[in-house]
Amino acid sequence: MSDDLRDLYQEVILDHGRHPRNRRHVDGANHLARGENPLCGDKLMVFLKVNPAGVIEDAAFEGQGCAISTASASLMTEVIVGKTEEQVRRLFDSFHALTTGGEASGCDEMEDEMDRLQVLAGVRDYPVRVKCATLAWHTMAAALEDEQKVTTE
Repeated sequence: MSDDLRDLYQEVILDHGRHPRNRRHVDGANHLARGENPLCGDKLMVFLKVNPAGVIEDAAFEGQGCAISTASASLMTEVIVGKTEEQVRRLFDSFHALTTGGEASGCDEMEDEMDRLQVLAGVRDYPVRVKCATLAWHTMAAALEDEQKVTTE
């Protein structure tokens, strides 16, 4: 990766970390979960409003975390709105593969979303930071399954 691209990615992460999108409570949320990364103290709650057809109409989060954790939650809430629960599960799998260096599959129709999430791919080079980047995603997945709490331990 070029230095210019790395700098751009870092700027995007810092922007989302300092000015997170969708950091709020969702009125009428019908799925929610609390997530915690005990290693670094990140704690957040993900709120989802899913319609009867299984489409996510609204997504938001509250809580405190490091810049990577906050940026990931911010980006996640932007890319999952308007997607079905099944699409979001595939997006989660692809994002997890992106951040861990695993094989991504089944997310071809969401190439734009994965391009936006590419800014967080660098965490795979720092294993301790992977949990920061994936906390919001694991919490969102738990919310969809109506699990109340998830931890990265």
